[in-house]
Amino acid sequence: MISRRVLVCVAAFFVCTGAASCKASEKEQPPLEKREFIIEQAGGGKTRIFAELARTEAERQRGLMYREFLADGEGMLFIFERDQKLSFWMKNTLIPLSIAFIDKDGRILQIRDMQPQDLTPVRSDHAVRYALEAPQGWFTWAGVAVGDIVRIDLR
Repeated sequence: MISRRVLVCVAAFFVCTGAASCKASEKEQPPLEKREFIIEQAGGGKTRIFAELARTEAERQRGLMYREFLADGEGMLFIFERDQKLSFWMKNTLIPLSIAFIDKDGRILQIRDMQPQDLTPVRSDHAVRYALEAPQGWFTWAGVAVGDIVRIDLR
């Protein structure tokens, strides 16, 4: 007969192993669909960004957590079903990001910087349909500004 002490140790091992694997699985992200988007600048120029699409609640909540690198010209587009004021934070996000809040017509209404691991909410001033995250400073470096249009075709 197995002693109670052995059962407790075995149970503790499985609980710890399960917790460790759950924590690891939080970091593992299945690849998201990635698309190229053209941004039309007010001055007539154009630039492109390759963005992963975060369409579901789970994908939006996970966002760019645990990533250690994001190349210039890459990002994540958060897609919402309706216009609303959005709020983002940087829990478990290891790289500095900039975020553009975008209305249903693709117009950038606001761009804000966010710091790694900062739990302070970064809110949109207006109801928007999309948010586009990129490496911090990329929008400025690429000449993208408030008022520019992101051509978003999700068909």
